[in-house]
Amino acid sequence: MRKHFILRVVAKILIPFVLLFALYVQFHGDFGPGGGFQAGVIFAAGIILYTLVFGLDTAREVCPRRALECLVAGGLLLYGFVGSLGFLLGNHFLDYSVLSKDAGQHVGILLVELGVGVTVAAVVVSIFFMFVDRGRH
Repeated sequence: MRKHFILRVVAKILIPFVLLFALYVQFHGDFGPGGGFQAGVIFAAGIILYTLVFGLDTAREVCPRRALECLVAGGLLLYGFVGSLGFLLGNHFLDYSVLSKDAGQHVGILLVELGVGVTVAAVVVSIFFMFVDRGRH
């Protein structure tokens, strides 16, 4: 545990800011540069840094395989549901005006980008875990 003490302390300080920045990019994406894909990759980079510093077994406790699978499916379902909602209510696919007269576009984009961000983060972390697991056996 004493091995790489400084690296562990710096990572414990840095990782929350990386994850917070990912949330900023996620929820600021409809007002400026950024959005779901970028936020998902930044969030996954924080989890990957955690894995590199604290080990795969510890990271698997934080992000179990089943949880990652549920996040991938949940993000895809959120994206598909919001997109299909416009279609089911008589408009076009990904037409958000049916969600609300005033804030429909904003809410729709926010939900779709959230689905993309969750899916991208879970897929990137899953792929990283698969590569790391491959070398262990």
